Amino acid sequence: MHALAQLAEFVSNHPAGALPARTREAISLLLLDLFGATAAGLHSPLAAAARQAASDIYGKGDVQVWLTGQRLSIAGAAMANSAAASALDIDDGHRGAAGHAGAGVIPAALAVGQAAGASDADILDAIALGYEVALRVASSRPTPTIETYASGRWVGYGAAAAAGRLLGLDGRKMAHALAIAGGESPVVFPTGTSKFQGSTVKEGIPPAVVAGITAAFRARAGATGPIDLLNNEERYDRAILLDRPDEVWELEKCYLKPYACCRYMHAAIDAILSMRQHGRDISELRIETFPQALRLANERAPNSLEGGQYSFYFSCALAALRGSDALQPVDPDSLRDAEILELANRIELATSPDFAASFPVRTPARVLMNQGEGLQELVVDYPLGDVANPMNWDQVANKFTNIGRVSLSKDSQQGIIAAVGGLGANGFAPVLAALDISETAG
Repeated sequence: MHALAQLAEFVSNHPAGALPARTREAISLLLLDLFGATAAGLHSPLAAAARQAASDIYGKGDVQVWLTGQRLSIAGAAMANSAAASALDIDDGHRGAAGHAGAGVIPAALAVGQAAGASDADILDAIALGYEVALRVASSRPTPTIETYASGRWVGYGAAAAAGRLLGLDGRKMAHALAIAGGESPVVFPTGTSKFQGSTVKEGIPPAVVAGITAAFRARAGATGPIDLLNNEERYDRAILLDRPDEVWELEKCYLKPYACCRYMHAAIDAILSMRQHGRDISELRIETFPQALRLANERAPNSLEGGQYSFYFSCALAALRGSDALQPVDPDSLRDAEILELANRIELATSPDFAASFPVRTPARVLMNQGEGLQELVVDYPLGDVANPMNWDQVANKFTNIGRVSLSKDSQQGIIAAVGGLGANGFAPVLAALDISETAG
């Protein structure tokens, strides 16, 4: 049996409403985290352009564009929500996958679920299964390089799985939905580009969401795809794709991000924040990390938020001089802050043989910083939010409050936090009601 067909049978036949309590709790945490990321990214150029394009191309409908009061078609709303959620690179991720599933799977599941009038249990199942498929496909690949890790290459599988589950696709049609999504998801980065992280293309998650949802609807209508797509065992480890040891859902292995920048640099930022003495001059700052980190764009003076998100120099200088709040989220004015740019220009960035084999399981860093009392050194193996150093509900709620302040009033923030916190008892209706607002915080 084709690997993809076996994966599809699992998605279609998984017992309804049978998620463990811990998995449902993990979904609530991921939802709150993603809604915070959406609030932070709502007014970014990336998200604003996506909303306009979604309206122009996909048209009006009955599905929410979160936090705007707009209603668009299924594909349009899912794309717009995905763009806002992934705009500032503060959405959840997964070490094995080396990328981000939530900004693709959750918008797809809620858009299709809302349009279909799906039950709370069905939407939860769709989210869990969507994460599972996306993360298994991504994790089963050989260790991705900086050119191939983009989440848009694989998150469409998860969007198709979530949508297909909500549409009630049987195993055969689900297999074709996954095959269409995998065959037509964006390539993302053509050869020849070296600065792709600095544009609003980023990881290509929003178009992958559209591809995945469309694939599910097309498969329901009878379209077919290349169901042998995952059979090449040199490209996809069949055991990772198909085994389910101990029934541990992959979404429970996701990390959360306290800072609006690439996860590669979070260990360095944690170390800097731990050693930082406010108001002290920094005469020397050296960062040693794993080799893949040096293949980011790493512009010392980025011209866009996207460029800053993929720059050790800028993000670490920002943390050193302005503290953690400056990364929750990043103010575009920081890109022109002369003091930050001056420090960014002096930071040393190098690989360490100690971390040569760490990626993608770990993204560690060693920081050496001189604040007038000689070099201090600190190594961080597992940054805040990692599975080995997790953020709890209160920390995620605090993150939401910090990063959501640019778009939402305190009352709206508290309403969303309370609604998501009550998901288990009250379902999705209060959550959708809390997201159905249009405002900008003062």
